[in-house]
Amino acid sequence: MSSQHRRPFTRSRRIFAATAAVAVAGMLAACSGGTGEVNEDYGFAIAEQVEGSPITIWADATRQPAVEAFQAAHPDIEVDLVIDDGSASGSATFQTKIALADQAGEGWPDVVFSTQNNDASWASKEANGVQAFAAPLNKGYFDEDFLDGFTSGALDPLTVDDTVWGLRNDLAPVLFWYNQQLMDEFGYEVPTTWEEYEALGERLATEHPGYFLGSVGDSFVGPYVYYWAGAAPIFQVDGNTFSSDVNAPNSVRVTEMLDTMVANGSLIQDSVFSAEFVAKSANLLAIPGPAWYAGALFQNPDSVNAAEGQWGTAEPLYWEGDEKVTGNVGGGTWFASSHSQNLEAVKTFLEYIVSDPEVAGTGGLPAYQSAADTWVADQASSGFFSGDFETSINTAASSVWSGWGFPNFSAETSYSKIVVPALAAGQSIADVADAWQTEMENEATVVGYTVQ
Repeated sequence: MSSQHRRPFTRSRRIFAATAAVAVAGMLAACSGGTGEVNEDYGFAIAEQVEGSPITIWADATRQPAVEAFQAAHPDIEVDLVIDDGSASGSATFQTKIALADQAGEGWPDVVFSTQNNDASWASKEANGVQAFAAPLNKGYFDEDFLDGFTSGALDPLTVDDTVWGLRNDLAPVLFWYNQQLMDEFGYEVPTTWEEYEALGERLATEHPGYFLGSVGDSFVGPYVYYWAGAAPIFQVDGNTFSSDVNAPNSVRVTEMLDTMVANGSLIQDSVFSAEFVAKSANLLAIPGPAWYAGALFQNPDSVNAAEGQWGTAEPLYWEGDEKVTGNVGGGTWFASSHSQNLEAVKTFLEYIVSDPEVAGTGGLPAYQSAADTWVADQASSGFFSGDFETSINTAASSVWSGWGFPNFSAETSYSKIVVPALAAGQSIADVADAWQTEMENEATVVGYTVQ
């Protein structure tokens, strides 16, 4: 394992190379569909516990090696691993499958990984007379000392009415990544503000056409990397009220910046996970993006595959004169099932998967503070990234804008439905901004929010 510390993200290399082997899970024994009697030790009504019973885990392929590491470390706990998409891109796979299990009164998994932190908004609620799927974690199930070990604010998106419903896998604050070699070659300075970033795009388009500063082609990039980081109030929740304002000053500033950069070619429209993006990556000068870009892009042999020292990190961009905030892209969540018949095994798994420094975060910045400290120290000491990696990542992690909401639907679906095809058709974001807001409001209405 020490070699992994010298060159971080070797685990994520295995993760990206992993094939999705699906283990067929046995159906869990049915438990009460009602709320039942609250168990004082756990803080919720528990199913009949069966010591030694296997636990079924739903997780995406990226988490597979971490789950397998747990199996190796705890051979006494039988695990049935079922590979799914982790509700990526707001697919709602998790919610749909749990609804079917609720209807059947059986078939619930013991643990679920989701890429969507907003799943807590529905997983914490009783549905059709069936107890909430997610187990409350801070009512006796987990020790307070363990929960207090998470980075400050990490569990906020998963906390509803002072109850914690899930554990963050990793944090995904947006910071600024730049190609140090190209910056030196072109004689450019690393921008610190969004205004400087846009100006660099205009200069790059004129002086080095074909080179670029990122992409707007992914469903997560527009909302989270730019609008959230730009403190644009397009996705906000207050209780059961949803609001979106694409015409607010910060929203307009983000839109105008993106439209300008798409028009001059300094922003492209290829997904960062596409072969087209990889083919163009030698011309990537810089890119704002989440902490997990470290492994997913720059140390991934199937993506940018950067050389040591080629790429650097800087603190998040911000609007000149405004509060220095940033966005967040995912940072998935582990949920424990309130229906599990082996809650002690589930607890052992969750404590391991989020806090063990060898697996926590699975390639990104762990949400558990002690594991995060190890991850950051490993990265900083490895010398793989130039610049002040430790300051950059720590500043980003503590600067996520609190104005973004976590309703029971994803900002990705509306961006993917309205904005991505419009850009591909040659339209600007400004052309479809009102339609984008309407789509978000419609989605909010469908799932029961009052639209302001």
